[in-house]
Amino acid sequence: MDSGSGFCHDAGKIGTVKTWDVIISGAGIIGVALALELRERGAEVLVLDRGEPGKEASSAAAGMLCGADLETPVELWPLTRRSADIYPAFVEKVERLSGMRVDFRRGTIALLPLSEVVPPEHRALSSTELQELEPALNPGSYSAAIAEQENSVDPDLLMQATLLAARGAGIEVRGHTAVQEMRSTGAQVEVVGGNERFQAKVAVNCQGAWAGAPVRPRKGQMLYLQPKNPGLLRHVIRTHEVYLVPRTSGKILVGATVEDVGYDKTVVPETIQELHRSAAVFIPELASAPVVSSWAGLRPGTPDDLPILGKTDTPGVFIATGHFRNGILLAPITARIMADLIGDKSPELDIAAFSPSRFVAAANPRE
Repeated sequence: MDSGSGFCHDAGKIGTVKTWDVIISGAGIIGVALALELRERGAEVLVLDRGEPGKEASSAAAGMLCGADLETPVELWPLTRRSADIYPAFVEKVERLSGMRVDFRRGTIALLPLSEVVPPEHRALSSTELQELEPALNPGSYSAAIAEQENSVDPDLLMQATLLAARGAGIEVRGHTAVQEMRSTGAQVEVVGGNERFQAKVAVNCQGAWAGAPVRPRKGQMLYLQPKNPGLLRHVIRTHEVYLVPRTSGKILVGATVEDVGYDKTVVPETIQELHRSAAVFIPELASAPVVSSWAGLRPGTPDDLPILGKTDTPGVFIATGHFRNGILLAPITARIMADLIGDKSPELDIAAFSPSRFVAAANPRE
């Protein structure tokens, strides 16, 4: 047994079937961040994914790390704020273990209708200040506010780096192994994936939009523009119509739609054109910038737009999904919370609002 870890291993014994401490289904940022956290606590971890690890919603996201805004349910603010606080340390760890940089940058500017209240943790900007910070920006009839503690990251690079870090830490990650079932066998959990069966003390459903009811996919289309001036934009720009996220490569991400169309990931040219036009309203120079790529991702949504975190009705089986638009941001705090729960410890934040049982209760009201 690893001293103080609470995990013991029999993987090397002759004549025994390998048993992991934890099997995680889903190799997106939530699943792999959790695997890293568990590995640091001494666990042997196996991560299974239905497709290519990290190639669904996590790598398709924008990567804005907003601790609290008016589009985020207030019940989620303690988690988003805490995760934003610990994100620099999470990035430092992932970059150190992987040897990669993930384009972590600071500062977000919000453009708001003149009648709208400045969000928490933002500071109103004068027109002169805004011009100095973002000379190419045309705010039109909007007021501006900056959140200097709001950061951003390139999710594609972050996902690649987190997978490298996990594998380097001794975590086994297998793609193209769809998990059909997690069932209790008494002292253990049997995970059925493809034609294989895996044994673990604990299993965690981190399958995102494929986690099962009540989670459902919410499609988001977005694109990259490549302006001639690589330094055209310095900060993330958030508006109600569109958001713009600069990358070190000089590209600017423009997003994103929120569509309830099932598992359809079709990229619609007219939608991409409309996003491009909206971006050019705020930064006129983007009107002539070519679209270098466009794509669609499937966010895992829930009926109340809150994640699902905790134990399921099946002994030994946990779930961490339904992060909707905040999966990248919430990865570090979700990893800590779930690792605490798996280790039979009280998490650092109250997660009662995210209990899996809330949907069971809603579906079966008392007479």
